[in-house]
Amino acid sequence: MPAPLPPDPAPPSPAPSTVPTAAVPPPAAPPVAPPMLPRAVWMLGLVSLFMDVSSEMILALLPVFLVSGLGASALVLGLIEGMADATSQVVKVFSGTLSDWLGKRKALAVFGYGLSALSKPLFPLAGSVGMVVGARFMDRVGKGIRGAPRDALMADMVAPGQRGAAFGLRQSLDTVGAILGPLVAAGLMALTGDIRLVFAAAVLPALLSVGLLAVGVREPAVERPADGGFPLTRAGLARLGRPFWLAVGAAGFLLLGRFGEAFLLLRAEDVGVAAASVPLVYACMNVAFALSAYPAGRLSDRLGRETLLMAGFVLLAVAHAVLALASGTLSVVAGTVLWGLHLGLTQGILAALVADAAPADRRGTAFGVFNLVTGLSLLLASLGAGVLWTAAGPATTFATAGGVTCGAILLTLLTRRARTLR
Repeated sequence: MPAPLPPDPAPPSPAPSTVPTAAVPPPAAPPVAPPMLPRAVWMLGLVSLFMDVSSEMILALLPVFLVSGLGASALVLGLIEGMADATSQVVKVFSGTLSDWLGKRKALAVFGYGLSALSKPLFPLAGSVGMVVGARFMDRVGKGIRGAPRDALMADMVAPGQRGAAFGLRQSLDTVGAILGPLVAAGLMALTGDIRLVFAAAVLPALLSVGLLAVGVREPAVERPADGGFPLTRAGLARLGRPFWLAVGAAGFLLLGRFGEAFLLLRAEDVGVAAASVPLVYACMNVAFALSAYPAGRLSDRLGRETLLMAGFVLLAVAHAVLALASGTLSVVAGTVLWGLHLGLTQGILAALVADAAPADRRGTAFGVFNLVTGLSLLLASLGAGVLWTAAGPATTFATAGGVTCGAILLTLLTRRARTLR
């Protein structure tokens, strides 16, 4: 037999290439969806919504009820509202401090909402101006008691990267309530023509609000002040820290250019908007506010709060300019919508800034002080607007407020730059 053939030689190994090959990038990671807000945040938003529905059902008709039904004057109406709001701002400081000292936020919030709910049945039963005054004070004191503890509770429940979204959501739902309340009141008035019946119906959403808070929100553990002292002392306020006081000072200064929304309605009437349509102008502002607050808050968690906050105050300056030059319905509506967008870009973000800057064991005190300072700024702005409106007219009022806002923005930016350069 012939000898078997030898196997074929193995092919030579290829020489290693000296040409560099491009590195293959690893596959891109799928985008991570932002974490969902806790259920309790949504519940707090609904609590605000239902209480606002109740309050606005009453407030939409209260001036008519007082003046036409009980014979009060416009001056009395103004005094009632001014004193009630001032009382609310002062009470917020003490309730926030108490929530820090006791380490209990939900209980104070439930008490505040409950007090407001108990005030609602007094309105349909009122037979005198004095009873309405008592009901309004009870309602505003309740609002003051619940405000700072509720906001501190919100900050306690969410991670720092969710605070803008959380406060923006609450503002949006709160404003939805402010839109629905007058609509419900108008519908019931069209059906019944009975103001007292509308006031009685307002009790139901108020009770629902309290029930949702009591049953639907669980309070996380709260840090009490580390030194065990009462936070509302000079030493306690100093422990709020420099970042907090800088944020509060900037907010108070920036808000000197924003007066009460009643002046928007007066401007609408001034340029010829029919009295029956003036509430629709206010509704446009609230719709813009409600639609922008949550997206703006969520965006602030990604891009940073200060940039969006400054953008919001630039919108306020533009709104002032539009309203100063307004000559008809379209321009007034445009200015009012810009005003609503300003609110959407600032209200929730300001609250998130306070939560970011304040120590965890003093958040209640921080929100109380913040509400007091900003409330005083808004009061001064409204008083100044009233004086200017009477002396020089609406165009000068809005133009001056726009100038104040621009000056406040510029000074805030310069102060921020000076801090950065140190």
